[in-house]
Amino acid sequence: MRGSAPGPKATAGHRRTRRTAGAVASAALLLPLLGAAPSGTTEQVSSAQLQRAFGAAAAEYHVPQSVLLAVSYLQSRWDAHAGAPSVSGGYGPMHLTDARTAIAEAPHHSEGTKDARGDGSRAALLPDTKVPENSELPARLETLTKAAEITGLPAEQLRTDAAANVEGGAALLAAAQKDLGEPLSSDAADWYGAVARFSGADDSATAATYANDVYEVIRGGEERTTDAGQLVALAAQPELSPDSAQLRRAGLRTVSADGTECPEKVSCEWIPAPYSEFGDGEYGNHDLGDRPASQSIKYIVIHDTEGTWDGVLNLVQDPTYVSWNYTLRSTDGHIAQHVKAKDVAWHAGNWYINAKSIGLEHEGFLASPDAWYTEEMYQASARLVKYLSKKYGIPLDRQHILGHDNVPGPTTSTIPGMHTDPGPYWDWQHYFTLLGHPFHRAVKDGGGLVTVLPDFSDNRPEYTGCVTKGEPCAVHGSSEVRLYSQPDETSPLIKDIGLYPKGDASTIDVNDVASRVSTGQRYAVAGRDGDWTAIWYLGQKAWFKNSKKQPTAVNSSGTVVTPKAGLTEIPVYGRAYPEKEAYPAGVPVQAVSPLPYKLLEGQRYAVGDKVPGEYFYAPTFDTAGHKVVIGTDMYYEIQFGHRVAFVRAADVDVMWP
Repeated sequence: MRGSAPGPKATAGHRRTRRTAGAVASAALLLPLLGAAPSGTTEQVSSAQLQRAFGAAAAEYHVPQSVLLAVSYLQSRWDAHAGAPSVSGGYGPMHLTDARTAIAEAPHHSEGTKDARGDGSRAALLPDTKVPENSELPARLETLTKAAEITGLPAEQLRTDAAANVEGGAALLAAAQKDLGEPLSSDAADWYGAVARFSGADDSATAATYANDVYEVIRGGEERTTDAGQLVALAAQPELSPDSAQLRRAGLRTVSADGTECPEKVSCEWIPAPYSEFGDGEYGNHDLGDRPASQSIKYIVIHDTEGTWDGVLNLVQDPTYVSWNYTLRSTDGHIAQHVKAKDVAWHAGNWYINAKSIGLEHEGFLASPDAWYTEEMYQASARLVKYLSKKYGIPLDRQHILGHDNVPGPTTSTIPGMHTDPGPYWDWQHYFTLLGHPFHRAVKDGGGLVTVLPDFSDNRPEYTGCVTKGEPCAVHGSSEVRLYSQPDETSPLIKDIGLYPKGDASTIDVNDVASRVSTGQRYAVAGRDGDWTAIWYLGQKAWFKNSKKQPTAVNSSGTVVTPKAGLTEIPVYGRAYPEKEAYPAGVPVQAVSPLPYKLLEGQRYAVGDKVPGEYFYAPTFDTAGHKVVIGTDMYYEIQFGHRVAFVRAADVDVMWP
């Protein structure tokens, strides 16, 4: 039954000092229905605080609690992140955005400071273009300011206090409902337009996708314990049918998906990267190709943008800059496609990987004190990756779905400059669950291989350098596990001679990938000692804590490579290029160029794929002379360190451990 209720009591500038008795009573009545922890012990009361905050805010602003809970779940999965901002400057369970504050506290990087093309056939493109400063931010990045105006609560409280943050979100939903001329109904079906507005999207397709996702959460229900140990639950309402016609009155622009290569259940628009000439023989910002007819697509590379949506879109439309295939927006999951899958974008800093991959940039910067990503962006990204995986036959595993931080330097000199995004705070376990391929224990016994699989929330290694070099980052869940030279946390970290050619020690800096492994990666076991497991890593035996009470890896299965009998060591490569005999006249032979690492006798490394040597020759704007060179020399992709690498098939034996 649909009905209306009085509007919110709070007005801008009026700060309440207490809640009404009716709001508290309403919240208490709702708790049993939602499966929250009953009152009684201190621990039970504590674990239900956030649930009660949702009930109180829903009653105060006359927003259906199911709507408030579902919106929050889609933004943050109800996590508060200890008051730290998301990658797009959103705070708290409702992801109230205050990007100006977050940007002011965040370090800045530029995706174009290194040679993102990574090909020796032409001079490196080193653009001096920077992510523009945001003197004027879009409204979707300043929702916390509006929430402060409506509730009268200080901005700092909305950023750091979860209950206040939930109240701010309820106030924004109620304000959107009133702006649309809709009643503050107790029926969740009547709030479709307000939910769409809450997304911050300025187009109807994105707003509708967001609202549909919220109502899908309500229909299916959810329950989880948050990063602060709060049990929150939303009862399923499988028959709920929202009034989607409300969206027509929201006054949003229309966006066409024409020209895009996207799945149906995402909002997508075509914002092309330019293929054009500039200067003397220079061109940008990608290469025309004919994939998958000329080359198979083997990889999808996950990036973050290190900038906000509008500034990053300006960059990718600059022919003097670099490119990627898709950008995903944090607040609402909207997708822009820039480069067709048939063409080669310049995004990974390794030409072999570029020519064989599709690059996805996720809006965000490494905000102080750490980074987290919205649930809606995770879901949109997973839908896109599933679509691309099916279309191009890309396996859904960590050997083919790479972070930029897993892409190898193509040559020795490039290793120190390789990028490290999306970083240790990207939740790979959750992401692969959304992809429909969750990581799990493959075998009960044995242990010839392990899959790295820490609990994201409980795994909290110390990092430094999120804001200031050497200064500790905030404690935060992480996908990554640290490696030591002995089964002892006081022993030195594993050294990386490629990243530190002078022999310097590895660090715990947030961007230092020398001595850590990531969720979903598979490694060959090199030994065990009590609560410790050793793996083969960068030619060394590397140890990590893996206790039964808090495991960080599970037994796995698959094939491994080891040097052929009689070989004491073999070279390791950052790209799989053909043998010189494969190059036709007019195409310069590319050096195979081994990296400074060695795979030693007796060591084993997990196999990701077997591929022929391949090189895409595309040094000029005119495509007439472009060629794809495919050799007969075969390579195995292996999980060698934090980054993948390649070894020649002729150098190794393949076996089941």
